Amino acid sequence: MLYRDQVDFKAHNRSSPWAEAYYRRPHAFAYPGEGDAPHQWMLHEVTHQLLAEASGLAPRRWMNEGMACYFGASRLSGRVLHVGAPDPASYPVWWLGQLRFDAAGRPSLDNALLPTLRQLVEDSGPPVAEHVNGYYLAWWSLVHFLMDGNGQAHRQQALLLLRRRGDPAAFQQLIGSYAELEPRWHQHLRALARAQGAREMP
Repeated sequence: MLYRDQVDFKAHNRSSPWAEAYYRRPHAFAYPGEGDAPHQWMLHEVTHQLLAEASGLAPRRWMNEGMACYFGASRLSGRVLHVGAPDPASYPVWWLGQLRFDAAGRPSLDNALLPTLRQLVEDSGPPVAEHVNGYYLAWWSLVHFLMDGNGQAHRQQALLLLRRRGDPAAFQQLIGSYAELEPRWHQHLRALARAQGAREMP
C-alpha cells in the first residue's frame, strides 16, 4: 500500500513509531520518499516481501533486515540498481559518517558500541528500540561484508546461509567462528565508514 506522503503514512502506521515503511504479510506499506533516494523505503520492504512470499524463506532478524538494507541502500542510477554499491543518501548508510572506532577497532554510534557479531546472529543483544540506528547499521554492514567483502569471498556461503535462515549454528559452519569473523567485519565496516568521512575515536 502506497501512502500519499510521510504525514499520511505516520497517521496510519501500525508498526514501530520510528518506521518509515513496514511489511505485514501480504502487504508492504510505504510512501514516496523525498531527496536523492526516494525509493529506499519501498525497496527495503519489497525485499522483505519477496523473501517471505516469493522465496518462502523466513530468515532470522539479522539476515532479514540485513538483506533488506543491502538492497534498499544500494545506489539506483539510470533505472539500474547497483546492488551492493552504497548510496550515501540512503538509510542506514547516512550514519556511516557518525561512526567512531576505538583503539581495538570496535565501532560505536552515539557513544554506544554496536552489537557484537554473536549478539546480532543469536539475537541476544540489548533492546533494538533503544539502539535502532546502531542495529540497522550493524545488520546492513554485516550482510554487505558477507556479500561483497574480501572480494566476495563469502558470497556463495552467505547465500547458502540465507537458505538456512541465518541460523547461528549454520553461520559458524558455513562462514566461520564469531571470533574469526568479527574483526574482519569491523575492518570492512571501517573501510565503508572512511569512505563517508568517519573519524577515529580518541
